[in-house]
Amino acid sequence: MDFLLDPLQYDFIVRALLAAGIVGVVCSILGVYIVLRGMAFLGDAMAHTILPGVVAAFLLGWPLAVGALIMGVLTALGIGVLTERTALKEDTAIGVIFAGLFALGVAMLSLRGNYSIDLAHFLFGNLLGVSSGDLLLTAVLGVVVLVLIFLFYKEFLVISFDPVLAETLRLPTRFLNYLLLILIAVTIVVALQVVGVALMLAILVTPAATASFVTRRLPSMMIVSAVIGVFSGVVGVYASYYLNIPSGPAVVLTATLIFLLGLAVAAGRNRRGALETSAPEAA
Repeated sequence: MDFLLDPLQYDFIVRALLAAGIVGVVCSILGVYIVLRGMAFLGDAMAHTILPGVVAAFLLGWPLAVGALIMGVLTALGIGVLTERTALKEDTAIGVIFAGLFALGVAMLSLRGNYSIDLAHFLFGNLLGVSSGDLLLTAVLGVVVLVLIFLFYKEFLVISFDPVLAETLRLPTRFLNYLLLILIAVTIVVALQVVGVALMLAILVTPAATASFVTRRLPSMMIVSAVIGVFSGVVGVYASYYLNIPSGPAVVLTATLIFLLGLAVAAGRNRRGALETSAPEAA
């Protein structure tokens, strides 16, 4: 019991656990849509394209989340417009924006004398450095994302599983696609302090991918994904405290280990099912 309680005497650990819990729920639930719609590359690209906004806020002395949020929303709208109005394929357009804006962010950060420590902070997060203000902003943005997912649950469900049906039902698919892009951008801002830019994709995709091994029903998948996300965040904080390793990578490694375990269990279940199916034929 002391193993669990000792770290809680420090306020920064408590804040880190709360932040990890919020991020675990929000990212894992939205991540289900990302996995179902095959948007992993888009999520990774958007996570990297916010870097110029983060660096600009850093250099101007603004809250990092403000710059990240502005850049994230602009990127989401830009990707939507570019893929709609040009002949470029979606992955090509995203790749160009991703590489260009990430390089711009690194170049902007190099304006400082020694930027290696700052860059590491942006890339891999600083969960143990979450302040009360960061925690409040994370909670507010997280609630906004979850409320919008709840309000548009049925619409997102239809466009994720059957876009043709969505058109038939005359759903505002363009608006819904833009809204989903913006929600991804806001969620990335929520998770920025926890896992940083480089590891963002893992916390968005890995819990949801693991949940897909357990169930194919969307509500159940969201619940399982959220549980995995929160568990990974909590274990990552404790691992960072006791093993003296960076918190962001610790969270992601925990989620990855759970994914590998789920993959092994699913493979074993499929193998047993194949054997049971072939057994009568062999007999």
